Amino acid sequence: MAVGTANTMAGQPSLVKRLGWTFLILCCYRIGVHVPIPGVDAAALASFFKSMQGTLFSLFDMFSGGGLSNVSVFALGVMPYISGSIIMQLLQVISPDVKRMAKEEGQAGRRKLTQYTRYLTVLIALVQGLGIAVGLENMTSPAGTSIVLNPGWQFRMVTMATFTAGSVLVMWLGEQITERGIGNGISLIIFCGIVVGIPRGLIQSVALIQAGDMSIFMAAVILVFMAAVLVAIVFVERSQRRIPISYAKRQVGRKMYGGQNSHLPLRLNTAGVIPPIFASSLLLFPATIGQFSSNEYVKHAAELFSPHGVAYNVLYVGLMFFFCYFYTAIIFDPKDMAENLKKNGGFIPGIRPGDKTQEYVDTVLTRLTLSGATYISLVCLLPMLLISNFNVPFFFGGTSLLILVGVAMDFMNQVESHMISSQYQGLMAKARKSGRL
Repeated sequence: MAVGTANTMAGQPSLVKRLGWTFLILCCYRIGVHVPIPGVDAAALASFFKSMQGTLFSLFDMFSGGGLSNVSVFALGVMPYISGSIIMQLLQVISPDVKRMAKEEGQAGRRKLTQYTRYLTVLIALVQGLGIAVGLENMTSPAGTSIVLNPGWQFRMVTMATFTAGSVLVMWLGEQITERGIGNGISLIIFCGIVVGIPRGLIQSVALIQAGDMSIFMAAVILVFMAAVLVAIVFVERSQRRIPISYAKRQVGRKMYGGQNSHLPLRLNTAGVIPPIFASSLLLFPATIGQFSSNEYVKHAAELFSPHGVAYNVLYVGLMFFFCYFYTAIIFDPKDMAENLKKNGGFIPGIRPGDKTQEYVDTVLTRLTLSGATYISLVCLLPMLLISNFNVPFFFGGTSLLILVGVAMDFMNQVESHMISSQYQGLMAKARKSGRL
């Protein structure tokens, strides 16, 4: 199997080049995660974040690939870009001008929206950078050592500029992967940050077993449970609701066209990993600012939104339901689908073409989205239950596992599509050389 795969890859120079480019950019990203910003006491910072294990910082650190615990130039990661994307997609629903730009102006309109998203990314990174800089000045290690060596506006300005430049660079790296590599660049960067944290979490689990804080039996049960969750996620992500489609026969000249049966595949989880990423991004921003603040009222409000709090989990689930419906409505329009079916002579058996078809598809899609949102919510609440009840020292499962499975499946699908496309082009080239075309 390995030899066959290697031979196949050797015959795909374009694919090998894209994979190499993707790997190179991800390596550059991982190097940047370990480059700290100036003016910070590394020892005091490591001691502080060690005391914050199992809190909101662990979740935020997972999305930044360890950049937050190092206070590196990539500490904000892709979160400012994701927040900017959320704002622009919300504007497509609220503003008719933005919606027209996205759907009617074609490629030029999409380029404008991408440019506006970049501007929002810079603005959000500046605000977050200032908030984290102020928070760092008020933070001390458990021993009482100040984390910032020379507090003041000079440190704040340098931190804001460094974090903003790092976020813009991460955004650019993601775009380069999407254009020249394989897969969605932003998703792969988040995937990379989660993967590198798994060995550290496993080492911490072994340390807990050795210290007697976790029994071997409990560790084995959790491992089996995680494997079962992984199988369930793969099963649900591949699940589809297939709506039968029939095409009426029509005669053009002496030839008869149509009369075929097909189906419309609707995924159970149509929105994919977007809802948990968007929901986490919105919750992490105010909660992180609250954790860094020295104001007692702000700290008390931040405690309500800790991952173990009821308010956080309720709002988290509510946001995921909202983004499941919102993102599904953006990427799938039952009205357009019904009109296209009617134009091509297709219909759903037992359903009239036109408005009735639109209503039927919309009803099926609404029910599927409800099931998908419920599934995502249950999976994403899993880490909180594992940490609070079983002393699992890292955010494994839930959002991280959903992202890992979703991005891995999308990556493999794109690799397979690229290989099939390359083989088809190779066959066409051989046919032209032989004079058959």
